[in-house]
Amino acid sequence: MAMAIRVFLLLFLFLSSTNIGYSLFEDQVGLMDWHQQYIGKVKHALFHTQKTGRKRVLVSTEENVVASLDLRHGEIFWRHVLGTDDVVDGLDIALGKYVITLSSDGSLLRAWNLPDGQMVWETPLQGSKQSKSILYIPKNLKADKDDLILVFGKGCLYAVSGIDGEVLWRKDFAGESIEVSRIIQSTDKIYVAGFVGSSKFYVYGLNADTGELLKNDHTILPCDTFGELLSVSGDKFVVLDKMRSKILTINIKNGEISYKQKPISDLIKDSSGQAVILPSRLPELFALRIDSHLLTVKVTNEDDLVLVDKINNAAAVSDALSISEGQHAFAFIQHEGSNIRLFVKDINDRNGELLKESIIIDHQRGNIEKIFINNYVRTDRSYGFRALMVMEDHSLLLVQQGEIVWSREDGLASVVDVTTSELPVEKEGVSVTKVEQNLFEWLKGHVLKLKGTLMIASPEDVVAIQALRLRSSEKSKMTRDHNGFRKLLIVLTRARKVFALHTGDGRIVWSILLHTLRKTEVCEHPVGLNIYQWQVPHHHALDENPSILVVGRCGPGLAAPAVLSFIDAYTGKELNSLRLAHTIAQVIPLPYTDSTEQRLHLIIDIDQHAYLYPRTPEAIDILQHEFSNVYWYSVEADNGVVRGHALKSNCIHKIVDEYCFDFRDLWSIVFPSESEKIIATVTRKSKEVVHTQAKVMTDYDVMYKYVSNNILFVANAAPKAMGEIGTATPEEAWLVIYIIDTVTGRILHRMTHHGCQGPVRAVFSENWVVYHYFNLRAHRYEMSVIEVYDQSRADNKDIWKFVLGKHNLTSPMSSYYRPEVTTKSQSYFFTHSVKAIDVTLTSKGITSKQLLIGTIGDQVLALDKRFLDPRRTLNPSQAEKEEGIIPLTDSLPIVSQ
Repeated sequence: MAMAIRVFLLLFLFLSSTNIGYSLFEDQVGLMDWHQQYIGKVKHALFHTQKTGRKRVLVSTEENVVASLDLRHGEIFWRHVLGTDDVVDGLDIALGKYVITLSSDGSLLRAWNLPDGQMVWETPLQGSKQSKSILYIPKNLKADKDDLILVFGKGCLYAVSGIDGEVLWRKDFAGESIEVSRIIQSTDKIYVAGFVGSSKFYVYGLNADTGELLKNDHTILPCDTFGELLSVSGDKFVVLDKMRSKILTINIKNGEISYKQKPISDLIKDSSGQAVILPSRLPELFALRIDSHLLTVKVTNEDDLVLVDKINNAAAVSDALSISEGQHAFAFIQHEGSNIRLFVKDINDRNGELLKESIIIDHQRGNIEKIFINNYVRTDRSYGFRALMVMEDHSLLLVQQGEIVWSREDGLASVVDVTTSELPVEKEGVSVTKVEQNLFEWLKGHVLKLKGTLMIASPEDVVAIQALRLRSSEKSKMTRDHNGFRKLLIVLTRARKVFALHTGDGRIVWSILLHTLRKTEVCEHPVGLNIYQWQVPHHHALDENPSILVVGRCGPGLAAPAVLSFIDAYTGKELNSLRLAHTIAQVIPLPYTDSTEQRLHLIIDIDQHAYLYPRTPEAIDILQHEFSNVYWYSVEADNGVVRGHALKSNCIHKIVDEYCFDFRDLWSIVFPSESEKIIATVTRKSKEVVHTQAKVMTDYDVMYKYVSNNILFVANAAPKAMGEIGTATPEEAWLVIYIIDTVTGRILHRMTHHGCQGPVRAVFSENWVVYHYFNLRAHRYEMSVIEVYDQSRADNKDIWKFVLGKHNLTSPMSSYYRPEVTTKSQSYFFTHSVKAIDVTLTSKGITSKQLLIGTIGDQVLALDKRFLDPRRTLNPSQAEKEEGIIPLTDSLPIVSQ
């Protein structure tokens, strides 16, 4: 018994001494805490599930990403993010080993190696006419033969070798006025079909080996058409008439055109809605959506239309999947509350349900927008199916056997705006249940660590140990830390979904799909615009949660009605939402809060009115008290105008609205449009803290920073230098830099950089601005710095004036005093192209500044502001060296660590 007690005590001491500790090695400084990769909303997907090799799904997305995903876990095998304008138009597989992509409006054809994503070849396709882009790879050729890739783009048809990307032949249709819709291949001929106008249907027959035009034919349809031409077999097409009341069936057998038409009312009675042919590819069938019904219609050999099935409330329909010779299946989705029902049916058997499953999906993901299916053979030799679903929030799900196998939050690939929120304050005192839970977790954790030490942990135990280490880490706690590094990142995505990410480990704390910004009959094209801090409790931090404001529109244009949503920053619950009767052109957070610590905001509409939010009597009283101190500016980049505004009086409407105000223009700066175009503007962060206004020079002289929240940096470019770098000569290019006081419209500083062009990236902090641009004469990027100093306080250097109280340091700062300012500037070469630039901020403004530069290679470079000191000289004096001034060099250093 005593032996057992000693063993237990020894084990207890061992467990007690194995606390989880974390430290950082010197060479780990600067490494990322976490890194997440996303791909965006999927628009094309191809399954690659051969018996040998990894099972994967190949996708292209609306964020111009081409990627290969692990079919088992959803992880990224490889990923390529294409350019902003390099939109992917088509995705397919050639030779069983190459992923083929067509992008940039049909002008770039690429082949990627299937296993590792390396580019095999790239072929630019030149053309003179904007047209639809089509990628077509015939599937009837043997894998060992050279796949003929057919591409239509820029008004031309190309035949490209799948092995090396060589263009075998090219046929120009730019002079034919045809809008090509489909490419069809027979044994030795290629047919190109399309419309001239909306009623003339043309077919061109070409030799598959040479591209020689063999014949062409056309017919005039009895009515204009609507929407896309859909292929239901090799030589049969369907399209709607302009009134969407009839379906036209077009047959081009052997290049001869014939057509039939049938009223939709013959297929479904008592339908009043607008009909739409879905783009799903189903052999001998097509899907027609009308009202809440989905009709599957068969095209017979005689080109007649026969209704196969009528499905109610179908959300999405897949393309057909060949599961055996002569047998095809397709899937569709029905929503039933929080559940969805997945059906897989045999195309040739109306009553043949191959699969019927009910799946529970989080309602915050929204509706299913696309579905792609794949089959596999079960152990009993029957067919099973897996479905890849694209959700309304742009997330991606793989469903198999009624369960979600994996999910990806790919909406985070398209973040529109971001803000931060403090975490809760750690409260003193812990409940008994918390202590008991912690004791159980403590024992469980030590047992797991013991298994890991003795190397007897199972794979599940290893995962649990890693999760335990992550949870016990200081940086992943859900309470704020002393230094303020732990926060919530609140992000708004293009899918109108809001996420809260923990800055410690990047995990998603909560997410919400905003119902006020979902697509409805009232709000057909919702757009999320910005996210702001609405309520930040300081005095009531233990009792109240902070909240955020999300601003959106029910349409892409400025004239669309506005939507506001208020969300609890800790729980993600939508507290309130408003559909506004007015529009939104600009949102101005004011530096005032009410007694509940809600921040006041002005919303400017397109009719020159300003609306106050929150709409409370207390907010009105605060604004009336500060009425004469509210100023703001607006930039009309297209017109080359910057304006300053101030509140004037209450709006004069038929319905009195005390929260509505008219405003007046105080000033305007109109730049000469023939020589300058606005390309960048930046201002100081309103919450930036400046530790001291005085700056002591090396000769013990004192200069005073011109510090104001009402300063705007404007960068203008020559009209001919508005394009990409290299589109203008040095003589045609220049940049003009302005620093403007936004209260008075006074230009504090103006400077011209000859032979330079944008894009310009800039950051404004304290009294200085740093900006990045391209020097055409030197063929290099440059960064320049401008520091602004207040000369009106230059005589405050005598100690006796301080003693006698004759200094003017206590005089208030005002833009209307028109102080004399002086500037210091310097330029340096910089070897990197820059996508973003910002500066570090601290709570007291004491710590020296670091510029944070996002490079074109998606790296973050921290550059000490001392390298961008305009007082740097080639041979600094001893006093300047003691101050820390770095000797002048023509370029800025890049420290790779």
